[in-house]
Amino acid sequence: MGALWVLVTIGTLLTVQIRELKIPDSYEITPKQFGDDRGVFLEWYRLDRLEEAIGHPLAIAQANTSVSKRGVVRGIHFADIPPSQAKYVTATRGAVLDFVIDIRVGSPTFGQWDSVLLDESERRAIYIAEGLGHCFVALTEDATVSYLVTAPFNAPREHGINPLDPEVALVFPEAAGELLLSPKDTEAPSLAEAAASGLLPTWEAARAFYDTLNSKGN
Repeated sequence: MGALWVLVTIGTLLTVQIRELKIPDSYEITPKQFGDDRGVFLEWYRLDRLEEAIGHPLAIAQANTSVSKRGVVRGIHFADIPPSQAKYVTATRGAVLDFVIDIRVGSPTFGQWDSVLLDESERRAIYIAEGLGHCFVALTEDATVSYLVTAPFNAPREHGINPLDPEVALVFPEAAGELLLSPKDTEAPSLAEAAASGLLPTWEAARAFYDTLNSKGN
């Protein structure tokens, strides 16, 4: 799919730029920062502008924050669809490399991934639609990540894929140092094992769910 750019302006000032990543239904959001001798102001989330890109408003149901040591890897996580859980993620302190992984069986980009650097300098965010896998690695100490999500946590519907799966082949930067994973993530199945067991969402189910959301937004 071609890159989609949505430019939001206040007067003649660009306030946010939204770019579709190579994984369909995921987006990088870059805010315009307005700084002076007092500090900085930016819009890190705009419901209406994101809606222009994805076709429907987000119904935010929960907000999460995680703090991670350098080298901590969280993910690859996903939830059953429907309703799964769309995520809007940013780093409020330090830096992480955030990955979106296409785990939708039948997708033209199944098994592929893209990434966005989230840090307290550029203050970018990433939007990850329902049915996609999410993972990040902390590049600094006390890397603080905040998530807006569209469904509350529901343990029986939450799943994982091993982030070190060679088939997925995530590339962790040297800045991460020694990787630190939870037992839950290291014991998670590979992408192939998850697909064989019927654990993964399908492209068709994801598209049908997005269509439902888009029809509600119109």
